[in-house]
Amino acid sequence: MNEPLNSRSLMNSPLFTGPAPAYGAIDLGTNNCRMLVARPFKGSFRVVDSFSRIVRLGEGVSAEGRLSEDAITRTISALKVCRAKLRSKSVQRIRSVATEACRRAENGVDFLARVKEEACIELETISPQEEAALTLRGCSPLLDPSHPNALVFDIGGGSTEVVWIDTSTKNGPRARDVISLPHGVVTLTEDYDGRTNAGESYEDIVRLIDESLGEFDRRNAISKAVGEGRVQMLGTSGTVTTLGALHLKLSRYDRARVDGLSLRFGDICTVVEYLGRLDHDARMQHPCIGPRRGDLIMAGCAVLDAVCRRWPVGSLVIADRGIREGILMDLMCADGHGKFQ
Repeated sequence: MNEPLNSRSLMNSPLFTGPAPAYGAIDLGTNNCRMLVARPFKGSFRVVDSFSRIVRLGEGVSAEGRLSEDAITRTISALKVCRAKLRSKSVQRIRSVATEACRRAENGVDFLARVKEEACIELETISPQEEAALTLRGCSPLLDPSHPNALVFDIGGGSTEVVWIDTSTKNGPRARDVISLPHGVVTLTEDYDGRTNAGESYEDIVRLIDESLGEFDRRNAISKAVGEGRVQMLGTSGTVTTLGALHLKLSRYDRARVDGLSLRFGDICTVVEYLGRLDHDARMQHPCIGPRRGDLIMAGCAVLDAVCRRWPVGSLVIADRGIREGILMDLMCADGHGKFQ
């Protein structure tokens, strides 16, 4: 049997020789399986290969408490593609992580064992705190140090993480507090039986998220800091990147144009209202949304709406980056390839 891919097994392997060793990162979420391969380049890194597939690993977990066989099969198939890509590159080290679906599912540990056996990849399930830290690490280059505070949020498939950040520290952005809400686009869509369009269910989700953020807001005095103009906001998720693409009226998604885009709250409202007017088929057929995200997008919009209503910063920066980039930065930094500040 092939040896599972992990940080230790790839180092100094004859399969991965070459003048410019590469690093790999896999982020397996509730909805997506994503991979990046990159090489150090001038204190940062250059991506040499990538992969993303919507696998819906967490489909049904909210109701059943378990990963379904269909979801496991879809996910292992995607991870086998990742393995093939990793083995085609000069990978020196790799880290592969799983998030909310595996944290929540009672058969999460068994699933990791199957991935190791069938796809030969060693996955580790990380905590919400580490998930948020890696997201911050990956997104930190987009934060403006002239604003002393930042709110960074990630609307995932099974959970939503919000990080309250001090951006004024000498050594780069530092997380002051983190909250992980057990509500993501997949779980909310299932909990509300797909009725997440504009109307009563949409507002129910907004209220649910707002109430869940109340104590986090109070203990950090975030609303006060927002009122004083001392806070910037950054969002990373399929929801915000899709809204960015729709705002730009792109005929197809273009990461280069969306990543780093600043979007005013008024423009967000315009796009959300447009989405609310579309019927199910129109959302599924839109080239920037697609059939695998069309039924989830309005749940994500409701979460975003709640965040924007509670903290009216006025604009947010969209990040098409996160955990994978954070992993790559950590691995390369550990090997002396830059500090990535």
